[in-house]
Amino acid sequence: MEQQQPAARAGARVLVVDDDPTVAEIVSGYLDRAGYVVDRAGDGPGALARAAEHRPDLVVLDLMLPGMDGLEVCRRMRGQGPVPVIMLTARGDEDDRILGLEVGADDYVTKPFSPRELVLRVESVLRRTRPAPSPAGVLRAAGLSVDPAARRAHKNGAELALTVREFDLLAFFLRSPGRAFAREDLMREVWGWDFGDLSTVTVHVRRLRGKIEDDPARPRLIQTVWGVGYRFDASAAAPPAGQE
Repeated sequence: MEQQQPAARAGARVLVVDDDPTVAEIVSGYLDRAGYVVDRAGDGPGALARAAEHRPDLVVLDLMLPGMDGLEVCRRMRGQGPVPVIMLTARGDEDDRILGLEVGADDYVTKPFSPRELVLRVESVLRRTRPAPSPAGVLRAAGLSVDPAARRAHKNGAELALTVREFDLLAFFLRSPGRAFAREDLMREVWGWDFGDLSTVTVHVRRLRGKIEDDPARPRLIQTVWGVGYRFDASAAAPPAGQE
């Protein structure tokens, strides 16, 4: 009997971008055996061309690329529309990893890495991009609306351009207004990990604030709870004039 692939893999196209042929071949091989359709590119311009030819469902992107680095590739790809990105970085390059998250990467894996771990990360990110199997109801608070089934979010009627993790983080906050969460809690509940680099959560909170707060420098909706983590305050923002 043929083994059924998880729903996150069904028909999903993954673009692997790495200038090291050995790394690219190993990663592509594992993803192919896991049931994904895999495209490859060895540099930034090649990655953009492949993405334009066949829009990927997810990109595994090396940070260090010749000519055009992974940060610029990520910026340009996201400028063409939302696409999940998992960035490959060298171990210890924390500043580069944070920069990768700042430009819109949804996750990162440090080299050297386990190809099996990377496949699990790919599956985790893709699973969260799929529409909910049944209508979960639109979440509304403080001028924000989040539709988990359609994976669309709006602020005062204007659609928000959110990455996969930003969307999940906002939906989680709207489901639990007024409750303080440690970064460890958010990593477990939103990312699905029991351990990891907590700066990932910090960067995503900062990016989300930049998209939903009236003044990101003085956030009112996503508040920092010193010594604990973060809390979403649904009463912090009043609706625009003329709206109930």
